[in-house]
Amino acid sequence: MRGGRLSVADEFKLREFRVMSTYVPSAGDISRKWFVVDASGKTLGRLATQVASVLAGKHTAKYTPYIDTGDHVIVINAKGVKLTGMKADTKMYRRYTGYPGGLREEEFKKLLERRPEKILEEAIVGMLPHSKLGRAMAKKLKVYKDDKHPHEAQKPEPLKF
Repeated sequence: MRGGRLSVADEFKLREFRVMSTYVPSAGDISRKWFVVDASGKTLGRLATQVASVLAGKHTAKYTPYIDTGDHVIVINAKGVKLTGMKADTKMYRRYTGYPGGLREEEFKKLLERRPEKILEEAIVGMLPHSKLGRAMAKKLKVYKDDKHPHEAQKPEPLKF
């Protein structure tokens, strides 16, 4: 050590003993909260991206891409969701039954009357990973067409966007 500065060899020796580690949360470190979101008057895609982000846990400091660190989300008033522009008239939902000629199509407006929860579920789950991890995240999503839900015991906090 000359003049208060370390030599290259001394600096290398000090670096050997410094240990840096990345924090990786374990199952015990993850505490899940419950949130409730009111979908009435909200745009479908904008709401879906924000809910998918909470389900994946991207709003927490402990977010890890390969671990489910997300929270539970309850979406109420699914029948009040809206689309922009002419999409409410032109958007079609397609599914395949598995049989020859089994393509089923349904317009957005008809599906909104029949099963409004399906619209939000499909939009949100489509924004999650398409794997086991994404399916585990999707299980924490609860969608209801009215403002009533059976999860009052979990004391959900309102989530503002």
